[in-house]
Parts: sequence; structure tokens; C-alpha cells
Amino acid sequence: MNGIAGKIALGVAGTGMALAVAVVAVGPRVAEWYDDRHQEQSTYTSGSAAKADHRAVPAWLPDNASSVRYLMSTTGDDRLLTATLPEGRLPAGCRTAEPGKGSHPAPVSLRAGWFPEGITTKATGSCGHYNVALNGNQLYAWQDGAAVQAALRAERLAR
Repeated sequence: MNGIAGKIALGVAGTGMALAVAVVAVGPRVAEWYDDRHQEQSTYTSGSAAKADHRAVPAWLPDNASSVRYLMSTTGDDRLLTATLPEGRLPAGCRTAEPGKGSHPAPVSLRAGWFPEGITTKATGSCGHYNVALNGNQLYAWQDGAAVQAALRAERLAR
């Protein structure tokens, strides 16, 4: 490969290699940037304020809940929620399950500093399509978009 054709081939190969290295080096930051751009995070003083401000906040969240934090994906049905419940029990309409027995909670695909790692292993029930864990009067709830879509398809087929 002597001559101009060889130099062009070498130049194209070199450019391709440099581009590949740049994508690998920047890739994680690009993915993080993309994820952050497609998430909405909010904080509210009460459950009623959260539901009044954002229609995606679940209706089962008690109005008197306090210190509500909510994170949602704008490109799917992934959700995280935490709130303090004054009664220290699951909201009306939620189902309880013994942690690790009979419940197979969906994974958590979103991340937030206020949502503890490993909380899914402590699921105590479900509220709608949300998995929930109650620790004292602190409620942690999460919803996996893929699991929600599968449940909705199953509900449509059952009709």
C-alpha cells in the first residue's frame, strides 16, 4: 500500500481509531448527561401539594404525607418516591407482603441520593404499580417502567 491510496487508507483508519477512543472515553459521561436530561425531580412539603403540582404523582400517596421527594423518567414509567407518613403504615389500598416472601419487587433503574441502595430487598408491599418499603414512618416507593408496561398488557389481555 504505497502511494496516495495507502496514505488515504492509513488516514481513514487512524481517524476511525481516534473516534472510537473518544467515544469510549466520553461514553459514560454522555450516558449520564442523557439520563439526567430525561428525568424530572421535585420536592414537596405534603402529599396534597405533590399531587396538585404533578399529575404523575400517584393518587394513593396520602395528602398528609410530608417531606415528599419524587423522581421520574420522562421517557418511560420509571419512578422513585419517598415520603414521611404520619401514621407509619402503608396507605389505604396498598397491599402488604412479608419482605422476601411472595413478593418479587421490580428493580430500581433510577438513582437518587435520597433513595437508599438495597431498599428493594426490604419491600413490604405494593401500591398500584409501585413496590414499597416502609421503614418506621418513612415510605420508599419505586416503579419499573418495563414491569408497568408488562402489567398493563396483561390487564388489557384479561379484558
